[in-house]
Amino acid sequence: MDITVVGAGPTGLALACGLLGAGSRVRVVDGADGPAVTSRALGLQPRGVEVLDRLGALGDLPERSIGVRRIAIRVDGAPLGELEVGQETKLVRRRGLLVSQAEVEARLRRRLAELGGAVEWGTSVVAVDQDEHGVLVGTTGGREARTDWLVGCDGAHSAVRKAAGIGFPGAPLAERFLLADVRADLPLERDSVAVWLSGEDLLAAFPLPGGVWRLMAPAPSGFADDGDVTATMAGLLRDRAALPDAEITSTAWTSSFRFHRRLADTYRAGRVLLAGDAAHIHSPFGGQGLNTGLGDAENLAWKLALVASGHAGAALLDTYEAERRPVAEGVLSTTSGATRLIVGGSPRARLLRDRVVVPMVNRRFVQRAIWERSSQLRITYRGGPLGGHRLGRGPRPGDRVPDRPCVRADGTATRLHAELGSRWVLLGGEDHARVARERLGRERVTVLRADGGPALVRPDGHLAWRGRGGPDALGSRLTGILGA
Repeated sequence: MDITVVGAGPTGLALACGLLGAGSRVRVVDGADGPAVTSRALGLQPRGVEVLDRLGALGDLPERSIGVRRIAIRVDGAPLGELEVGQETKLVRRRGLLVSQAEVEARLRRRLAELGGAVEWGTSVVAVDQDEHGVLVGTTGGREARTDWLVGCDGAHSAVRKAAGIGFPGAPLAERFLLADVRADLPLERDSVAVWLSGEDLLAAFPLPGGVWRLMAPAPSGFADDGDVTATMAGLLRDRAALPDAEITSTAWTSSFRFHRRLADTYRAGRVLLAGDAAHIHSPFGGQGLNTGLGDAENLAWKLALVASGHAGAALLDTYEAERRPVAEGVLSTTSGATRLIVGGSPRARLLRDRVVVPMVNRRFVQRAIWERSSQLRITYRGGPLGGHRLGRGPRPGDRVPDRPCVRADGTATRLHAELGSRWVLLGGEDHARVARERLGRERVTVLRADGGPALVRPDGHLAWRGRGGPDALGSRLTGILGA
C-alpha cells in the first residue's frame, strides 16, 4: 500500500522516516519551493531528542545546539527567579537543546534520503476525494494521484484538514507578539534564557548557535503592520532589559503573530489522518509544539506501517487519536495557562506572577516538577486502548520504557532505545520471538536479552506486553493490539 505525507516539516519528515524504516512505500509532498531557512521553533525537549535518536536522525545536532541550563527571570529589574532546566533527574537523562527548526529539518531530510525517500517540493494539495479503497489527491498543476492513505502534516492552515472537512475550533490566547533572530553583543550567559517582566511588559532572549539571539516580546501599542521589528527590539533591549550598550549588528529573521489554541475535531476521517500542527496548535511558551508533533509522528508511523502491510486491521489507527489527542489536550491546557500567567492579563494576575509564582521557581522540587513535565518523558498511554493493568513492579503496558543495557543475539552490547525507531524489541527467548515475528513481520522485530521477564517494546519506546506467560500469552496480546 502507498502512503502520502503532506508537509515536509519536522512532523511529516519524522513520520516518513518511521514509515520508510518499517518498509512502507511513502511519498512526501510540500507546497513550498524548497526547505525553509528560518529558525521558527527552536526547542528540542528530551523526548524530542529521544525520538530523533530512535529514528537515526539525531546525528550531530547535540554538538550544533545550545544546552540550556537555566531560565533567569527579572521582575522590575530585580533577579527574582532562576529555573534550572538542564539538570539530570531519575527520569531525565538527556538535556533539552536550543536549535533552529531548520537544522532539525535538515537532519531529518538527510535521514529520509538515507532511507531512499525525497521531498517533492512545489506540490500543494488542492483537493481530496476518498472512498473505501483509497484517496484521490489533487495537487497543483491539475495533477491527480491515488494513494491508500493520506496524512496531513501541513501545519495550522492544513489544506488536507480543510479538504477532509475536519473542524479546527479554538480561540486566540494573546495579542500580537514580535520575534526577531538577531546577531547582537549582549552581556548575557549563553547557556541561559533571559526573561524580563514589568507589569504588562515582557521581553525574552534565547541563545541560538552561531552567536544568534532569538528575541520575543508583545508588540507595543500602536505597532504598525509594516513596523520595524529590529528597531523595536533594540529599543526594548535598552528600555525593558536595561542594556543601553546592546547593539544589534544584523537580523536573520523577523515575524509577528498571535498565539492561538486549536484542536482538530478528529485526527482521522476514513483514510485521511492529521498530525502535528495540522491537528493542534498552542502557545510556544514551554517549547512543546515541535516535540508534540514528533511524538505524533512516531506513534502513527508504526501503526500505519502495520496496517499498510496487512499485519493489522485499520481499527489500529483509531488508537493513534486515542493515545495522542489527550497529550495535545494536556499541552494546550498547560501552555495556555502559562501564557496567561506570563503575559499577566490583569493586575491581580501580575501580582500573583511577580510575588508568588516567580519566587516559587527557585525551589528545587518545583524546578524538578516543571522540568520533568516539560521533558515529555512522563507521557504514558496506560489509560488508552493499548494500555494494561499493573503486573507487579515495573512499567505497565502503555508506559514509556526507560533505556537500559541489552545484549544482541551475537553477544554484543547495545541499548534498548538504540534498537527501536522502526522496529519492535522482544526481550525474551526464541519461542516468544517466533510469535512476535509471525504477527509483526520478521523484519520488524529485534530480539535482545536483558534482565527481567519477557517483554515486547513498541517502536516508540512504550511497553506493549510483559509477563511470565508463555508464547500463547504474547500471541493473545498481539491479537488484541493488531485486531487481525
